[in-house]
Amino acid sequence: MSATPLPGIGVKYDLTTREHEHLSVIAHRDGARTVNVYRSDDPDACARSMRLTVAESAALIDALMPAHHSPNLLHTTDLGLVAERVELSAVSHWNGRLLGDTRMRTDTGASIVAVLRRAEAIPSPAPDFRLAGGDTLILIGTREGIDAAAEILGRE
Repeated sequence: MSATPLPGIGVKYDLTTREHEHLSVIAHRDGARTVNVYRSDDPDACARSMRLTVAESAALIDALMPAHHSPNLLHTTDLGLVAERVELSAVSHWNGRLLGDTRMRTDTGASIVAVLRRAEAIPSPAPDFRLAGGDTLILIGTREGIDAAAEILGRE
């Protein structure tokens, strides 16, 4: 697949299938998509073009990604939960402090389930884990809990 910037429009992605069929997707800046299928006898001639709204694009993406239907995969949004990344700044009050000192789960209900530090992932950090500026914290909780946690972690 190749990507071509289209100034003022978005990005065009071209794909040739293993059966040598050519198609492209234009990702418009407004979130819409245009799917183009080209003629097999003339790869420069468009046989069909469909413009999809943002919602239609999302539905198509959902249909093309069957892995999400795995019964072992947790869909947090179906349960009223969200998972989100929050970066800890170097000037954060929590830089150099222990995770347990944040009282994150007690005060917000959100849990820090992993910390990404440089190229390393630390799953299930313990309360005695020392936070560092630049860490990316993976949180899970309600939308309100995550927002409250981000506010706490952003404190300078």
